[in-house]
Amino acid sequence: MVKKIVIVIACFAAMVLNAQDGTVSPYSYFGIGEFRGTSSVENQMMGGIGIYTDSIHINLQNPAAYGKLRLTAYTAGISYKQLTLKSAAEEEQSSLTTLDYLSLGFPIGKGVGVGIGLQPYSSVGYNLVANSVNSNGTDVFNQFSGTGGLNKVYLSIGYQITKNLSIGVTGNYNFGEIENQRTQIVDGVQFGTLDNRISRIGGADFNYSLNYSPAISDKLTLYSLIRINTQANLSSRNTQQIGSFSVDTGADIEVIDVNLAAQGLENQGLTIPTTTTLGLGFGENKKWFFGGEYSFQKLSSFRNDFVVVDNFTYQDASTFALGGYYIPDYTSFTSFLKRVIYRAGVRMEKTGMIVNDQEIDNFGITFGVGLPLASGTSGFSNINLGFEVGKRGTTEASLIEENYFKINVGLSLNDRWFRKRKIN
Repeated sequence: MVKKIVIVIACFAAMVLNAQDGTVSPYSYFGIGEFRGTSSVENQMMGGIGIYTDSIHINLQNPAAYGKLRLTAYTAGISYKQLTLKSAAEEEQSSLTTLDYLSLGFPIGKGVGVGIGLQPYSSVGYNLVANSVNSNGTDVFNQFSGTGGLNKVYLSIGYQITKNLSIGVTGNYNFGEIENQRTQIVDGVQFGTLDNRISRIGGADFNYSLNYSPAISDKLTLYSLIRINTQANLSSRNTQQIGSFSVDTGADIEVIDVNLAAQGLENQGLTIPTTTTLGLGFGENKKWFFGGEYSFQKLSSFRNDFVVVDNFTYQDASTFALGGYYIPDYTSFTSFLKRVIYRAGVRMEKTGMIVNDQEIDNFGITFGVGLPLASGTSGFSNINLGFEVGKRGTTEASLIEENYFKINVGLSLNDRWFRKRKIN
C-alpha cells in the first residue's frame, strides 16, 4: 500500500514541480534563475550542511550516505516562504508555497544503497518596473518579467567500503523552460514594444562524495567530507519574438520571429561551473553533532549571451555553513520530548552576483525539530519542521533587499524491502 501511495505522490509531484512558481525574487532575473538548495529539511535546519549521515534518513546532498541506509526511506518536503522586498523608497510583501523534493532511497546489498528523486534546480519569477524620461522629456515605462525554471531527476548510489569510509555518486538530468519578457510604453504613444525570449534547457551533471568518519574516542566520532558537483553542461534552444502591442487593449499588433541562427544564438551551450565542498564535524552518535562546511564555485566563468544584462557580472561564489543537532535521549519510553531531535545552524553565502557594482550576499539562521511518529511500519519515521530567517541583497545603488521567513515541513517514512519471508 505504501509503495502505491509513493507512486501516486511521484506523479503528482512531477506535475506540481512543472507548474509551480518557485520564486518571487528580483534576483532570479539573472543567469538561469535562482539556484534552489538540494538539501532535505533535516539538513536545511543545520545550516544546509550534509556531513552527517545515518541509516534511516535520505541525504540529498551526499550520495555516499546511501551506503549507510539499512531501511527503505521515502521523503518529501514542502516550504512556505514570506518575503519583504525593500528598496530605498518603498516596501512590498509577497509569499509562496513550493514542493521542494520527493525522494526514495533503499539498500540493495551489504553496504550498498540507491536513491532516486525529483526536485527543482533553479527558478525564475520576477516582475520589475523601471521608469525613465527620454531625450524629449517624455515618460518611458519599462516592465521586465520572467517565469519558469529547471527541474532535475536524479539517480544516486552509495557504497560503504569500510565501517568508516563511504563513497557515492549522483547523476542528475536537468530540464525546463525559462521565459523572459520586456515591454516598453512611451507616454502618449498608441503602441508599445515587446521583446519575448524563451529558452528550453536540458543537460546533465554529476555529484561525487567521499565520507571518512573514524572514532576518536569511546564516544566521539570525527566526520569529514569531500564533495564535488561537476560542471553542468546544458544545451539551450532559444526563440525570440519582437513586435508591438496596443497600449489600450494589450493585443499584439505585429510580432515577428527573430533569426537567432544568423547570430549563433539559436542553439547555445551553458556551463554551470563545478562546486567543491569540504566539511568537518564531530559528535556522539545518536546524541549530538556539530560541524561546518565550506563550498566554493568559480562562477565568474559563467555567461549567457542570449540574455545580456547591463550593470551585471558574476564573480566566484562561496558558502560557509555551521550546524548541528541534539537528542536528549532517543531510547526514552516515558518522554516524547526527550526523543525529539533539536537542530540549528547558520549560513553565510556570497552568491557571486554583482549588480550595480554591489555584491549580493545571503545570510540565514536555521532551526527546527524532528518529531518521531508514534505509528508507522518501522518506528523510525518522523516529521521534520524547520524555520529560517535571513536577508539577501541591499538597498544601496537602487537595489532590492529581501528579508525572508521560511517554514519547511519534511516527511520521512521508513519501510523494509527485499525482506525474506519465513514460514514456521
